[in-house]
Amino acid sequence: MERKQSNAHSTFADINEVEEEAEQEPQQQENNNKRFSGNRGPNRGKQRPFRGFSRQVSLETGFSVLNRESRERDDKKSLPRSGRSFGGFESGGIINGGDGRKTDFSMFRTKSTLSKQKSLLPSIIRERDIENSLRTEDGETKDDSINENVSAGRYFAALRGPELDEVKDNEDILLPKEEQWPFLLRFPIGCFGICLGLSSQAVLWLALAKSPATNFLHITPLINLVVWLFSLVVLVSVSFTYILKCIFYFEAVKREYFHPVRVNFFFAPWVVCMFLAISVPPMFSPKYLHPAIWCVFMGPYFFLELKIYGQWLSGGKRRLCKVANPSSHLSVVGNFVGAILASKVGWDEVAKFLWAVGFAHYLVVFVTLYQRLPTSEALPKELHPVYSMFIAAPSAASIAWNTIYGQFDGCSRTCFFIALFLYISLVARINFFTGFKFSVAWWSYTFPMTTASVATIKYAEAVPGYPSRALALTLSFISTVMVCVLFVSTLLHAFVWQTLFPNDLAIAITKKKLTREKKPFKRAYDLKRWTKQALAKKISAEKDFEAEEESRH
Repeated sequence: MERKQSNAHSTFADINEVEEEAEQEPQQQENNNKRFSGNRGPNRGKQRPFRGFSRQVSLETGFSVLNRESRERDDKKSLPRSGRSFGGFESGGIINGGDGRKTDFSMFRTKSTLSKQKSLLPSIIRERDIENSLRTEDGETKDDSINENVSAGRYFAALRGPELDEVKDNEDILLPKEEQWPFLLRFPIGCFGICLGLSSQAVLWLALAKSPATNFLHITPLINLVVWLFSLVVLVSVSFTYILKCIFYFEAVKREYFHPVRVNFFFAPWVVCMFLAISVPPMFSPKYLHPAIWCVFMGPYFFLELKIYGQWLSGGKRRLCKVANPSSHLSVVGNFVGAILASKVGWDEVAKFLWAVGFAHYLVVFVTLYQRLPTSEALPKELHPVYSMFIAAPSAASIAWNTIYGQFDGCSRTCFFIALFLYISLVARINFFTGFKFSVAWWSYTFPMTTASVATIKYAEAVPGYPSRALALTLSFISTVMVCVLFVSTLLHAFVWQTLFPNDLAIAITKKKLTREKKPFKRAYDLKRWTKQALAKKISAEKDFEAEEESRH
């Protein structure tokens, strides 16, 4: 017997036990109890008491519970791109949901204290659950560990854009995209590009003030002083902020180091320091700089390039043809800047050594980027200010040779003409540089233009005349205007629009792609093929047998 009760909101069903039906069929209940009891050792033969229900259940509530459970099962099978599907964010209370829970970014924190390690225990447990859920038929997992080193090929496969800073649509990330990450986690190594652009401007204005080719302009050295001091303040600020990131989010710094583009920006701080040492205002600079300055600034750069060049030479997963990109010139141009500084401290032989090392590797990088080996990862098709990096190395090589040997001879002019041709080829394709959103990394692409301007000033000194002077002034004007435009854009994005530091999605990619690949079941495929072959042989044999029978009759 069933009766329904209805109110304003829900419908209920009474599922109480009915005594009349129980009285009519006592034997059937006894048989059921015997069947469920089964053979269970000492309890064998005992009847299990029949328990009835005496509660009322809302039908709407029941259906909603069933729907929620089915949705949870579906969510476990899929991996949405929101970043909430990995690492158990949804279940662990990491994502900021309706209950006001905050996101936990501890997976990228520095694991230096016991308390921070304890805070990672829930996330580690959730990582293991995700690994088990993503385990394939052959026992392999799709992702081993969040903080393990990511291969260079994985960055190219998961990211897009000239700086490889945008996640592809079919990729998942480790952190949520919807909410803002901590500032230090959003502060990229590319911010040292601001220091590169400003410090190279200090070199330019010092050359304009001291060069005989531009003395008719009567440029005061105070401009060099102002730019140099401002560059120094910016360098100290950026360095202090990134040191804080290394202290609190060292795992994120490791991911930037293994990024095929951003690893080259780890050379930038030392190049900036050498630029500032070269462009010290006359009122501060002695006649000769102390050699210790060169050792402090060039030492870390040299050890880092030994590591990077070793990876290029060894032919492993990070060989040059696999990770080469225009920003790789940053790892080369520092040799020429170091050669200039070594010459200024009086170490000419060291300067010649650095110039030789830099020029040899520049040729290798230049040829690799030009020919686009089939074995290399595809670079973005869009021409972007990143391609101005091609100008930096030959321009710096020209200036370094002139500083070492004291004359702008054939070798210096050869390097200068290479840089000038590349400069003209990029200017001729100016329409390809439009339509891209602003990025802090754009600053690092201003110093090649400034370096080319300084090389042109040196050429105007060696070849005096109106064409060379006009070329020097034109290139200097273009580089200064570009720096001013980027400076204004940076201020607007930082203080007006507040979009200078978006979430750094490039460091939050997974080690492997978290999509289940459908692999053909080889055994079933072979059985199907063998069955078809056997059936075809059987049919052929039957036809032959029938043909023989007909021939006999």
